[in-house]
Amino acid sequence: MNLVFRLAWRNLWRQPRRTWLTTGAMVFSNTLLVFMISLQFGMYGLMIDNTLQAFTGHLQIQAPGYIDDQKMRQTVAGIVPLAAQMRGEFQDRNIAARATGFALVSSEDRSYGIAVVGVEPGYEPGVSTLPGLVTEGRFLNDNDAAEIVIGAALARNLRVSLGDELTLLGSGKDGSFAAAVVNIVGIFDSGMADFDRSISEIPLGLFQDVFYMNGSGHHIVFNNGGIDGVAELKMQVEALLPNEKELVVHDWDALQPGLQQAIKADMSSAFFMYGILVILVAFSVLNTQLMSVLERTHEFGIVMALGLTPGRLGRLVLLETCIMGFLGFVLGALLGGLLTAYLTVNGFAYPGMDELAAKFNLPARFYPEVSTLSLISGPLVVFLFTILAALYPALRLHRLHPVEAMRAV
Repeated sequence: MNLVFRLAWRNLWRQPRRTWLTTGAMVFSNTLLVFMISLQFGMYGLMIDNTLQAFTGHLQIQAPGYIDDQKMRQTVAGIVPLAAQMRGEFQDRNIAARATGFALVSSEDRSYGIAVVGVEPGYEPGVSTLPGLVTEGRFLNDNDAAEIVIGAALARNLRVSLGDELTLLGSGKDGSFAAAVVNIVGIFDSGMADFDRSISEIPLGLFQDVFYMNGSGHHIVFNNGGIDGVAELKMQVEALLPNEKELVVHDWDALQPGLQQAIKADMSSAFFMYGILVILVAFSVLNTQLMSVLERTHEFGIVMALGLTPGRLGRLVLLETCIMGFLGFVLGALLGGLLTAYLTVNGFAYPGMDELAAKFNLPARFYPEVSTLSLISGPLVVFLFTILAALYPALRLHRLHPVEAMRAV
């Protein structure tokens, strides 16, 4: 076996330029795959965190059935004390109570149907990025004040600005008529017109008074800081809930089912592009090994006439490919891992990212997520495809006749 390996190694370097070009193509593709897969996983984590921290949170306590049919009467009783209890139990997490209703909001000129969210002004910035998106005025700061924060698109539709009054008309928890006059103290701009047009926030105390909630609400929102450990947190929260309240705990996957679907769709398109890259490398290897076999046809004819079987020659060609593939695997994974590890610590930013991050309250830098899967999966697929590409040149040797091969120049 040692002799066969040395022979395969020697044959590779008969044409060093071609060998280096082919190996270099594998190294480049493996480095690129490691980086891109790591970046993709990091971007998914960033997308999930940004989406959840924008409004939903990583975990919510709700009444049974509320997630499927959001009715005013499906409430969490004593929501403010329960949220305070949870903050006492999980002091390293951000937790806030909310209530949600629908109302007709009217200015002097126009009316519009929106979702009105009652929030705890002191705790809402810890579970949502919306307070950081206020571009005019300020966020809420008094739990009982008659004030409201609206989106920029809604402000344009209603033709209002800071300091103007709005009238809210809706239906309370008990079905009674709910009405209030509130003052605009802040206008936020998320960059998503539909969101800005459909959501507004008022203090939770005011919401409970206007909609006759009797101290209840609809959600207790948890910001875990990331998706790691959410399952464990969910079990801990469920264990602390009072049995008589019959509440349920939903994690981010249940709260945002479309998020996983979006990630899967993006992964499908990305892996299609990665597949094209792998196929190009495989064709490069196929070309290299075909050229190698054709150049050594005369030599192969001689050794076959001396008794060497086509099967052994084929295994020799496969071994040469394995050596090239292994070099590409190791060097590509190493370079890709080093590059990704550096960017995992330092991050990187696209041109103009600082301005976008400041505008939409997002991180200014991206951080790839290096893992065993991202480090090994891409180079391993390239290695396997290079072996498959070498099968054709190796199998061609079975149709080689010694006499005809020795006549080849």
